[in-house]
Amino acid sequence: MTKTSKIHEASFRDPSGYIFHDGDTLRRKINPIYFPQYKKLKDSGFFKTLIKNNLLIPHEETSVSEDEIIITPEHIPFITNPYEWGFEQYKQAALLTLKIQRFALSKGFILKDASAYNVTFHKGKPIFIDTLSFDFYEEGTPWRAYKQFITHFFGPLVLARYHGSEVFNMLQAYIDGIPVKMISSMLPPKTKLSSVLYPNIHLLAKMESKHSEDYKAETKIAKLSLKSQNNIIESLYNYISKLSLKEASEWGDYYSKTNYNEKAFNTKKDLIRNWVSPLNAKKLIDIGGNDGTFARTVQDLVPHIIVTDIDSNAVDANFSQILKNKEENMLPFVCDVLQPAPGIGFNNTERESLINRLANYKPDVTMALALIHHITLSGNVPFEKSAAFFAKFSKNLIIEFPKREDTWVASLLVRKREFINHFDFYNQSEFEKGYLQFFTLIKKEELAGTKRVMYFFENKNYGS
Repeated sequence: MTKTSKIHEASFRDPSGYIFHDGDTLRRKINPIYFPQYKKLKDSGFFKTLIKNNLLIPHEETSVSEDEIIITPEHIPFITNPYEWGFEQYKQAALLTLKIQRFALSKGFILKDASAYNVTFHKGKPIFIDTLSFDFYEEGTPWRAYKQFITHFFGPLVLARYHGSEVFNMLQAYIDGIPVKMISSMLPPKTKLSSVLYPNIHLLAKMESKHSEDYKAETKIAKLSLKSQNNIIESLYNYISKLSLKEASEWGDYYSKTNYNEKAFNTKKDLIRNWVSPLNAKKLIDIGGNDGTFARTVQDLVPHIIVTDIDSNAVDANFSQILKNKEENMLPFVCDVLQPAPGIGFNNTERESLINRLANYKPDVTMALALIHHITLSGNVPFEKSAAFFAKFSKNLIIEFPKREDTWVASLLVRKREFINHFDFYNQSEFEKGYLQFFTLIKKEELAGTKRVMYFFENKNYGS
């Protein structure tokens, strides 16, 4: 490490090595304690096979000495956390982990940990990012990361099946996984009759209580054959593969219920493209972007695009389209603008807050379409407050303002009728006044056939 290097805040638990920032480049140091595993994984072609099959993030060796090995992983523009994934994303991350464990066993290795934080999304797919999570398999030993897989993956997915994808928010409080006893207690009694749920959740919860003196609460099975271990993996894989989420949502089919006609809809698309095109943007984020419809308007112009939405169904719809069309430059995830993900974990820095990650991502363009009325009227957030939020990470801001006459706005105002006088401030003049504290107005244009106005702002203090 050089004097300008800085150890990553999330990389202090593993004695095998750690990640560090070398200027703007992220590298991984491997300690001598892990040299035997690393060299075997490398020389056997294990890493090469996983990388070839897009299961493990590629890396290059930067330096090798007797004291350390430095590798440089492929750059990932933006890291998402498990509590920001839609159900289908979470499901695919779980299946990826099981695929890797199954392959590792076939080659004489195991996953020594199965944290959901070892997976993120890159080039349209889940990818495993912890190169040092592998160890030698010892004949007859159980998978020591089994319980971690249950608390990080299987349990949350099953809970979401019964209670909705909001369950994933629990991972913000339980960074080391949702306790098995809690998972068991939240499931319907009928699940105790399941040949998969009973042994992998309910029985495990009983074992955890019985062996509560073991802080790891690892399985007490002393011996487990390779065949039995593979059977458990296959059982979990097949069950997760068939899991589905049945949730009705207000926004899942949002664009089939728009309050303006097709001509106005296409005009909006054209306007966005015309405004983004001259910017030569490398990164763009569409906040409240639903299923990515408007972000795809500029998908051929921008190398990396993030689309967030509060609705998991919309995120899932976007993710399904990304998989189907192999769209490598778009990343969807779940985000509540009124409560963006905070910094969590030890010292509140182990997992960075969303705002910090966006500031480091440095999008050239931020889009907030059909969003400000929800922030303002549903969230009771003054214009200057939302402007300050966007100003923290936005260089250029394209934002849509629905007037009071807009039917969606009128509907929200009806719900506020007891305090209607308080919301007299919801108008164009006050909106511009609030945003001009942080941004310079470059362009604005009314969308013909609608009661909406499009604004193009530049951040007054970006980069200062």
